[in-house]
Amino acid sequence: MGLDITWAVDWVRRSAESMSEHRVELINLDREIGDGDHGENMDRGFQAVLPKLDDLPAGSTPSDVLKLLATTLISTVGGAAGPLYGTAYLKASGAVGGEVSLDAEAVVRMLEAARDGIVLRGKAELGDKTMVDAWSPAVEAARGAAESGATAATTLQAAADAAAEGAVATEPLVARKGRASYLGERSAGHRDPGAQSTAYLLAAGAAAASNGTSA
Repeated sequence: MGLDITWAVDWVRRSAESMSEHRVELINLDREIGDGDHGENMDRGFQAVLPKLDDLPAGSTPSDVLKLLATTLISTVGGAAGPLYGTAYLKASGAVGGEVSLDAEAVVRMLEAARDGIVLRGKAELGDKTMVDAWSPAVEAARGAAESGATAATTLQAAADAAAEGAVATEPLVARKGRASYLGERSAGHRDPGAQSTAYLLAAGAAAASNGTSA
């Protein structure tokens, strides 16, 4: 079973709900090692895209939803999150092209393109204590699931689970990129807010996939 336009729209809606639900948590995480605006920015960006979903033309694909989300985040989200997530979703959109329904292999391409877009834009690597530390294990887990014959939904769930573990694993790391890097050793002991928001967003995608919204 593939993931279609209904799933893509549901993913965005669930992502918006999650960013609203975890807004204060993400603000507090960012306040510890950043400037404290991550939760507010993410909530604002995802709320901004919700009314636009109703105007998607007939025949739209998951790629169209991802592109709409990307352009909205880039134009409404401040700080580093807007350009990084905007680039991620834009690259993801290009990776799945005009496909009407995404299979497991397409899910891997989508996630890999998103991760690579973030790496390209943010110049961060695995271990730098950034959202890459959630995205990279997510990509690897998705690839492993797909290669073992998993469905698209199961592949996305594997990615979400790995992202959650990756976010937790940022806590002992010393930041080497972003505002948190200014703290040096003092950044250790705190979870990266971008990695945590990544985990929530991929969890929203997996929940949408398991909710019977695939074609």
